[in-house]
Amino acid sequence: MTIIAKTTAQSTAKTTAEIRSDFLEFFRSKGHTVVPSSPLVPGNDPTLLFTNAGMVQFKDVFLGAEKRSYTRAVSSQRCVRAGGKHNDLDQVGYTARHHTFFEMLGNFSFGDYFKRDAIAYAWELLTGVWGLPKEKLLVTIYHTDDEAFGIWHEEIGLPADRIIRIGDNKGAPYASDNFWQMADTGPCGPCTEIFYDHGEHIAGGPPGSPDEDGDRYIEIWNNVFMQFDRQPDGSLLPLPAPCVDTGMGLERIAAVLQHVHSNYEIDLFQHLIRAAATITDTADLEHKSLRVIADHTRACSFLIVDGVLPSNEGRGYVLRRIVRRAIRHLWKLGALSAEGNFWRMVQPLIDVMGGAYPELIEKRELIERALKAEEAAFSQTLDAGMVRLDGYLVQNNGLIDGEQLFQLHDTYGCPPDLIADILREKGMDLPPGAMADYERWMEEQRERARAAGKFGGGVTLPAELIAQLQPTGFLGYDRLEDGGLEVVAILRDGKPVDAIAAGDEAIVLLDRTPFYAESGGQVGDTGQLAEKGALFEVVDTQKLAGQFYGHVGRLTAGSLARGDRVLGQVDHDRRGATVLNHSATHLLHAALRGVLGTHVTQKGSLVAPDRLRFDFAHFQAVTADELAEIERRVNAEIRANSPAEVHQMGMQEALDFGAMALFGEKYGERVRVLRMGETSTELCGGTHVGRTGDIGLFKIVSEGGIQAGVRRIEAVTGQGALDHIATEERRLAEAAALLGGNPADLADKLRTLLDRQKKLERELEGLKAKAAGAAAVDLAATAADVGGIRVLAARVEGMDAKALRDTVDRLKAELRDAVVLLAGAADGKVALIAGVSGAALGPIKAGELMAHVAGQIGGKGGGRTDMAQGGGEDGPRLRIALDGIQDWVKDRMG
Repeated sequence: MTIIAKTTAQSTAKTTAEIRSDFLEFFRSKGHTVVPSSPLVPGNDPTLLFTNAGMVQFKDVFLGAEKRSYTRAVSSQRCVRAGGKHNDLDQVGYTARHHTFFEMLGNFSFGDYFKRDAIAYAWELLTGVWGLPKEKLLVTIYHTDDEAFGIWHEEIGLPADRIIRIGDNKGAPYASDNFWQMADTGPCGPCTEIFYDHGEHIAGGPPGSPDEDGDRYIEIWNNVFMQFDRQPDGSLLPLPAPCVDTGMGLERIAAVLQHVHSNYEIDLFQHLIRAAATITDTADLEHKSLRVIADHTRACSFLIVDGVLPSNEGRGYVLRRIVRRAIRHLWKLGALSAEGNFWRMVQPLIDVMGGAYPELIEKRELIERALKAEEAAFSQTLDAGMVRLDGYLVQNNGLIDGEQLFQLHDTYGCPPDLIADILREKGMDLPPGAMADYERWMEEQRERARAAGKFGGGVTLPAELIAQLQPTGFLGYDRLEDGGLEVVAILRDGKPVDAIAAGDEAIVLLDRTPFYAESGGQVGDTGQLAEKGALFEVVDTQKLAGQFYGHVGRLTAGSLARGDRVLGQVDHDRRGATVLNHSATHLLHAALRGVLGTHVTQKGSLVAPDRLRFDFAHFQAVTADELAEIERRVNAEIRANSPAEVHQMGMQEALDFGAMALFGEKYGERVRVLRMGETSTELCGGTHVGRTGDIGLFKIVSEGGIQAGVRRIEAVTGQGALDHIATEERRLAEAAALLGGNPADLADKLRTLLDRQKKLERELEGLKAKAAGAAAVDLAATAADVGGIRVLAARVEGMDAKALRDTVDRLKAELRDAVVLLAGAADGKVALIAGVSGAALGPIKAGELMAHVAGQIGGKGGGRTDMAQGGGEDGPRLRIALDGIQDWVKDRMG
């Protein structure tokens, strides 16, 4: 096969792992600090669905809101583009370079080197270290960037005809593929892209030409030169410290260095494709489904590693779509198994990426369990979708429209191509126009998703304001009140103002503050800011741009201006109660991992004054015994009264110390580590007790599932726990009194009552059965003969759904060759049960009869050939529908 030849060629080339290492080591030798990949879920950044570029973790550095100990960095950043504006999911596996997950190699300069060094480094690595033929490379620049042209032409020696100027081709100034900007305002600048020519045998023209979308010339490296600050009026001001942000797709450069054209032909993907072929017993290694499975294995595994689990909203919904697309392609290749198959791809992924990303190995069990659970859930959902498809076909006389096609996809996860396959097996096709209508419904949903998916929570600080401010100093670890705090900025309606008057709602930024800003699940502090007759009531404290504390509230008296000095007073009682719950959350996390297993990871939390809420990854309900043991362990730690030790250290030192990093949080180079007792060590910037004994008491209030693979525990501490126990004792006493006893004998009293109830229910069922039998005898006498088939349609009173089904079964047995439909009426509604038996089966289908009757009374229904159920509205139309059944049967019988 062709693939064998490719593998032989690859054997003499660098592996993907070696290319990644080459890149990092090259820039380390140039004075760059190697920075690990950040998680796929951006820490404390509500503007992004996923990390989609290497610069994301340095965003605040570029904006000037964060300072690092280095000015040069290099990373291999894992990225996902499968949601929001970067969403090419349906193309993945069918093109040479579309992926849901990819690695972005990048080198960065924060006010250090600029264009000359960035271009020289790129050229040296590509042509000197990796030995790419210079004649195979060409570049693009922004059309007015003469500086970049001069460096490429005069210093690098690239011929002028291989330096292509790209202008503003998108209808607005600076709207160019070669002009990059972080947002509508803020840091921006021109970029120069390096392209590799795969050869004349591949269709396509150079960038900027009419044929640029072909596959011959492929961009492999983008050097962005952030040198301007774009103002709201569109003007560009020079940045005081120009920066460099570069990106090169690891998979793309691996294809070039391994002498193949498609990313799916590189060694890493070939290993995954072969594994998928083995699982599916597929001989054709070029099958597109194998590519889909290989690509999606990486995205799904790394998303789960970084704390995302399949769900019906947000990031979890994107993951669910990717997982189910992979599973569908496994099934398409015949890989059906009671235990599922997608999880079997995890070990092959570890084989090729576990060395660079050891977290894959550490969380292997979690990944495999999550994929198993999702494949089982998808199988059940798909079965339900097939039942619904059958119902649609019955209702529409074998047709399906675009809206129904959309509902099958959106609700049951059955995409149109799967429905088309099933219809072909039934000898049918999708009706003309169905796909067009489906696309219209899908586009409406995408618009809703785009509107809901604009991860832009809260206030965005203007870039020019960020550049003027220093990060807020937090005083709240040591004190809840302090004076002389300077008002450095005021936002009203999201815009900076110089002053506010009584009655104005605003956000006040101070140079220092004792107020804790909402983060890590802990709610923001409330309280007040006071100064010379001015009183600002703080109702919340939010962290803005990751570095600045915004005091949200209303000025109730006086006036407040930028530059004023204020006294900040935090609500002591509220903070104190919050602190107890936050420290208890850490002890709970440790107890969960100790009792349920180390696969338990935090999925979110809320730490409020009145309660704590903790969401965690676990794939089954927590038993009563497990909950009791978890609660016992937490209270044992509280009684031990261990000190809450706080340590400041480097990130790697903290991880070596045994600290756990939490899902969705962003950590700097120096981190705060909290250790309580022997079990709990976590990275945490929140506020905590001095000793565990301060918590007093911990009591679990509830436990339950909130989505597939995620459980939630709610609990209370301190006085809240005592109040909860007092309330439960009062309820227990009330229940005992109602049963004529006391709390000590409540269980015996309740057991006696339940036994009596069960006895009465059995007697009632017996009476109902007798009544149903008698009713069946009476109804059977009213059946009409239609061509040798007994037809009975009647409205009955006082029968629930079970009684209706039992009566229909009795009538089918009594009448033998029969069509029966009973309508049980109650409270203006009708429950319908239809049954077909004997010689009537074949020409008559219960599901079709149900759809016919239910449709006339504003209802729905469906089911099997011999039994169906539905419902609708009671009223005159029901009588008409029942009276018409004999004629309907006569038509069907021919």
